Amino acid sequence: RAMAGKEKNRHTLLTRRALIAGGGAAMALAVGSARAQSFPSGPVKIVVSVGPGSSPDVIGRVVADHLTKLWGQQVVIFNQPGGAGAVAIRSVASQPADGHTLYIALATNFIVLNELQSNFPIDVVRDFVPIGFVGEHPMVIAASADLGVNTLPELIALAKRRKGELNIASGNRGSILHLTGEWLRVATEIDVTLLHYAAASQSITDLLGGRAHVMIDAMTAMRGAVEGGKLKPLAVAAAKRLYNFPDLPTVAETIPDFEAMGWLALMAPPGTPEPVAQKISNDLRTVLERPELRQRFRDLGTYIRPTTPAELTAFIREQQRIW
Repeated sequence: RAMAGKEKNRHTLLTRRALIAGGGAAMALAVGSARAQSFPSGPVKIVVSVGPGSSPDVIGRVVADHLTKLWGQQVVIFNQPGGAGAVAIRSVASQPADGHTLYIALATNFIVLNELQSNFPIDVVRDFVPIGFVGEHPMVIAASADLGVNTLPELIALAKRRKGELNIASGNRGSILHLTGEWLRVATEIDVTLLHYAAASQSITDLLGGRAHVMIDAMTAMRGAVEGGKLKPLAVAAAKRLYNFPDLPTVAETIPDFEAMGWLALMAPPGTPEPVAQKISNDLRTVLERPELRQRFRDLGTYIRPTTPAELTAFIREQQRIW
């Protein structure tokens, strides 16, 4: 009888704990849902890990403008370059998990950051909350107009004649821009120096000043210099020629299987309630489907790929496997 009484008390205690746990989960869901319904309740900050004028910065500002109109709250871009994204990631991870601070993650935040900084404590795909895919853009290899080359084969030939003399501006260390430059250098066996910059505007300044001779970036970042005749696009690292730049050859036409795409994903700080994340994801897909935004992206050489949070996570895992 005593044993039966103990077992009954244990069962009652376990039941109470289960009810408390279930009630806590239900309460958390209710609070998250309430936050989602009232979101945003103030300005929203989107952090990017590159300087002004770089492709993620330009694309982020386009998205921010459209979200501002949709939400009726100001959405601002905050530039925090440094440490191959580590500075921005640490900053966002420390912010309140209420959706009012978001992060535009770059492909290399998921692919090479932990290789570059083995002791870095944050894994973006593991710890951050996925929102959705923003866009992707192939890398473009462009030369200073003063260099006098018009094609990628001409650039390769010149680099071999002027061994060790040419400098290539290739973005942050560890970025897709950098990896593209390394791939180009290895595949063609050219002796060039890769220079690293936090912002595309700095790269272009050095190109105009003669310190750098070639630039690797998305068309988004170099469009103004191209239209101004200061930069000559030589090739795009896409699988096929772009429909809005049909005369621009692919790198693969010179170097087989050469394909390098930069892409951007919107993420939220660890612990962001699922209903809030889902609300932002739905709103992101809404603005990405707007014809005027899609056209603006196309003009900039960036291409839409709307996803759910789950689809984004699957895409990231596949990219990690490939690279």
